[in-house]
This record gives sequence, structure tokens and C-alpha cells, in this order.
Amino acid sequence: MKVLKFGGTSVGSAERMKSVARIVCDGERKIVVLSAMAGTTNTLVEICDYLYKKNADGARETIALLERKYWGVIEELYREEEYRQSARDAVKGCVMNMRACIKDLFTVYEEKEILAQGELMSTAMMYFYMQEQGVKSALLPALDYMRMNKQNEPDMTYIRTHLNEMLMTQPDVDIYITQGYICRNAYGEVDNLQRGGSDYSASLIGAAIGADEIQIWTDIDGMHNNDPRYVEHTRPVRNLHFEEAAELGYFGAKILHPTCIQPAKQNNIPVRLLNTLEPDAPGTFISNYPDPQGLQTIKAVAAKDNITAIKIKSGRKLLAHGFLRKVFETFETYRTTIDMVATSEVGVSVTIDNTRHLPEILDDLRQYGTVTVDEDMVIVCVVGDLEWQNAGLESRAMAALRDIPVRMVSYGGSNYNISFLVRQVDKIPALRALSRELFE
Repeated sequence: MKVLKFGGTSVGSAERMKSVARIVCDGERKIVVLSAMAGTTNTLVEICDYLYKKNADGARETIALLERKYWGVIEELYREEEYRQSARDAVKGCVMNMRACIKDLFTVYEEKEILAQGELMSTAMMYFYMQEQGVKSALLPALDYMRMNKQNEPDMTYIRTHLNEMLMTQPDVDIYITQGYICRNAYGEVDNLQRGGSDYSASLIGAAIGADEIQIWTDIDGMHNNDPRYVEHTRPVRNLHFEEAAELGYFGAKILHPTCIQPAKQNNIPVRLLNTLEPDAPGTFISNYPDPQGLQTIKAVAAKDNITAIKIKSGRKLLAHGFLRKVFETFETYRTTIDMVATSEVGVSVTIDNTRHLPEILDDLRQYGTVTVDEDMVIVCVVGDLEWQNAGLESRAMAALRDIPVRMVSYGGSNYNISFLVRQVDKIPALRALSRELFE
């Protein structure tokens, strides 16, 4: 069985939902994971923002606007009044859940409840459309099987047991429809897998059932070799190793959520990135096996914005014993992840993308040496078969950036990437220069 995930733009209108139905109804049994309709989660976040600010009228007005939007999609989606009314009732139930969260004391619990309604609405609408089309389908409530443990990690035993029990009780179904993104936490409360978490849902579901393949459907033909928003004439990368895909996802390639990689990789389930607008296009195939045509080549480039670089220069001539440990413990104390590291005889430079605790971090680090900070930086990541024996690949990447100031370089920590830290203003020139040198 395959697991197919469709993002918000893929179910963003009645016509797009019909396209999804045509794609999935090919005679094979599958689980279909849906995100909320495009724009819905942003609207739900806006509603929560009103409620945190105790603006109940603003929240009610925004809920009413969202309800009218769904009413219009429902009118267009169904032919028969019976299914149209069933979809209205489902959406109305979700809207009532939102309105029930309008109270004087608005907490994270109510916020998570509201944020879950987008996926509940999109899957209900798709389910009733499948019923109208005569497709043998079933709705699998994600809140009945998708669960996180007390460490906020997937409870795979719980997920596997409950999901497979649900599948066994409905063996004659062709299309199982379920929600991405939403889950319950260890205490049974409604929670979610963070933004972009529908990819993660699909990967966890695939791992739980031992899927033949996980497909991530978006509105672009696979993962491109550079960012098409800034670089012309990019092209899809047809084959990637899981490690290459993880590097690209982490360092800015938005088509694939980074957390999606691990469950599929660990269970040796290939992932295919496909395009709902061009369903016959081959997309990108990701697996644990290296692409023979991709050996000793550079595959793609990605960029990660909003990076802050911190340099700590030791107060002594040589790095004192324990200096690096103290530096890294500082970041651990504030639960702040480090992206890049460069060390020298007298100091260390690191980069972070989360500046929530930056003042406290800097204050602590000044105990160990002189601290300087560079903000508005970008990590440009070059990904491919970059084992150190493959002479010349790293020099080609460096040669492409010969006219661009580079603050840091990270190479050798992985066999799959070399990363450059540049200023925000140099991001687009760097991406274009790398494309000219590496791909044209």
C-alpha cells in the first residue's frame, strides 16, 4: 500500500480537490493524507491571535469569513444536495468547535483545538466527494491513532497498533482518507506536528504500515537544483539519497519538510515528490540507495535565511581546556540549535537560526572570551556526492563564490554538503553564481 500526502495548495479549491480525487482513484488501495486548504491555517493562527489579545469580535468575524469561504467551495464541489449538506454539517461542526474556544481565558489548549480544524474540514469534504463519486472510501481520524509521547516524539508503538487495527476493521476500502499535521499528545490533548507537519504525518503513517512508497504531492515538479524563485532555468533533481534530501530540506528547500526524512529512511521506504499540476511528470525519487548517475556530482543548492553568526574568541592565547564544552553547553542550556561550526586556535564561530534567547546566550558567552555577532546572514548549502576523495567538487563551489564575501565555510562534517555563510544581500547573487558554475 502507498501513502499519498497532498498539501494545502493541492486541495486549495473545489477544482483542485477534484484533481486529487482523479489522481488517487487508480484502482490501487492507498492512504491519502490531506493538509488544510491553502490559507486556512494562516487564518486559524489569526483567529488565535485575536483571542490571545481578547478581541472576541475580531475572532468571530474572521471565523465567519472562513465559514463563508468553505460554503462557496462546497457549492462548487458537489453535484448532489445530499453530499453538499453532509459537507456543510461537517464544516459547521468545526466552526462550532472554533466558537466554543472563544472564552475569557484563552490558552494553548484552545489554540491547538482551533488549529486542528483545518485538516478536519478538508478531509471531511474529500471523504464526502469520494462517496458521491461512488469510491469505496473511509475516513480515518488522525486523533484516534497519531500520538506523541512525553518527550514529544512519535509513539510509534501506539501509532502502529491503533492505525493497523483501524485498517483491519475496514478491509474492503480502496481509499483511506486521514488528516496530516494533527495529533494528540501524551496526555490525550489535541496537539500538532508543527507547521509543515503533514509531510511528517505521511512518513509516520508509511512507517507504521510498512508502505511500499510515500508520495508527497505539491504544486512543483519535484525538488529543483536551485530555488526557482530567484534563479532561472532550474530543473528537477530526479534521484536523491535520503541524506542529500535531508540536507536540502533542512537548509531551505521548502518542498519537503525536514522531519519527513527520518521515519522513511529508517524503514527503507522510498519517498517520491510529485506535482498535482503535472501528475505524469517523474518528480524526484528519494531512497537509501545512491543514484549511479549522481556519483561524484553536485545535485542541488539551497539557502537558509535569518541566520545569526556568533564568534567567541578565547581570552587566552590557545584554547583553554574545556572552552568548547562550555560554549556548546551554553547553547544547550537555552535549547538553541547550532547549524554551522568553525574553530581555530583561538576561538570558535557558530551560527543559529533561533534568536529567542540571544541576549542571554551572549551574556553567558562573555564569561569565556570576546564575543562578536553578525546578523542578517544566510547559509547557502551545496549538496551532492561530496566525499573528500572526490577531488575538485568543493573547489568548483568555492570558485563560484570568488566575488562574494564568505563569512564561514563548513565542509567535512557530512559526505553530502558544503555550506557557506554569506550576507543576506549576497544570497541571490550567490545562488545564481553557483547555478552558472555547477549546473550550466
